[in-house]
Amino acid sequence: MSSEEISRIVVIGGGQAGGYACKALRGEGYTGRLTVVADEPHDFYERPPLSKGVVTADEPLPRLFPEDSLAALDIDWQRPKRASAIDREAREVVLDDGQRLPYDRLLIATGSRPRLPVAEWAELGRVMTLRTWDDATRLKARLAESRRLGVIGGGWIGLEVASSARKLGLEVDVFERAPALCGRSVGPEVAEAIRGLHEHHGVGLALNRQDIQLSEAADDRVTITADGEAHAPYDLVVVGVGVEINLELARDAGLCTEQGIVVDAAGRTSDPRIFAAGDVSQHPQLGLCLQSWAYAQNQARVVADAMLGKAAHYDEPAWLWSDQHGVNIQILGVPSGELQCVVRHEAQGPVFFYLDEAQRLVQMVAFDQPRAIKLGKRWIAAGRVLDAAELADPDFNLMSLR
Repeated sequence: MSSEEISRIVVIGGGQAGGYACKALRGEGYTGRLTVVADEPHDFYERPPLSKGVVTADEPLPRLFPEDSLAALDIDWQRPKRASAIDREAREVVLDDGQRLPYDRLLIATGSRPRLPVAEWAELGRVMTLRTWDDATRLKARLAESRRLGVIGGGWIGLEVASSARKLGLEVDVFERAPALCGRSVGPEVAEAIRGLHEHHGVGLALNRQDIQLSEAADDRVTITADGEAHAPYDLVVVGVGVEINLELARDAGLCTEQGIVVDAAGRTSDPRIFAAGDVSQHPQLGLCLQSWAYAQNQARVVADAMLGKAAHYDEPAWLWSDQHGVNIQILGVPSGELQCVVRHEAQGPVFFYLDEAQRLVQMVAFDQPRAIKLGKRWIAAGRVLDAAELADPDFNLMSLR
């Protein structure tokens, strides 16, 4: 198929994965029509700052590219619009206004949306989720007029919002069903360190609360009842309990889907003319969807090459980070099976190494230690055998293992 003329590429999704794919396509010399269908009116932007600097300061829209660089991409924008169907036989994307966009190659980068565990919560005026720029600007305004914030969900988004709200001087309580924070993505040792960080900064933590209910108080504030215990009303409640992957378009088109859209290492779906990138694409090696800035950017670049018929292969380990209470927490890899945890305590912050039976690194979490993470990437790529005693010794120079 690489010899087929490619003059019409359609990208569904105006987020980070879609943006970097467009930039890579133009950078690789693609000069044909490049159409982007986006359900927001904004240019490509990054989502990580939304829960941090955007709500605590006057940071502007965190654009992916400067205006002149974006203009050079020569994008045919279809926004704000939604793709309602993919007609694979005709090779056309059908928009919600009835327009049909023909394609030679199609990229699905539809991302994900916040999950609400109880549909009725959406009807409460002081309950919100955080995903978009518009959400962030609304959250910023509401935090400015609030004194008490309740957060449902002790994952990364919920904890970042809690951190930002404490920075603004609000009282904050976090409610989580699991017994540990971020328990699905890190080990208990890291979860305990994160718990200590939040408690040190005055965040109230209500963990292992199985039955969480929200109700509107007489003054329109929100009462949170957790396992039968009612808490004083909150001026605002932010729900951050995970996401729903936007799979409907791909599933309705008959593409192979599991947790996300199933893709190979080049980002190709079960239809060789259709590709997927970012949150909606299932990591080709890990078999799960990563809500990761690095995955959205780097995998999208690989996919752009593959769309143009070039050799392309994505096999990077999972890598994400979170800024909470002024501490940068970086997570490399994902936990799997029985692992040995080695903790290294340094003045800058702790580093957690999770090793398999062969003493190879599976996951690594570092607090304010970005250089250590760079080493970890090399170790994972090389399958390096490590010495637990050396890793735990703060006097041992990790750089000697480069």
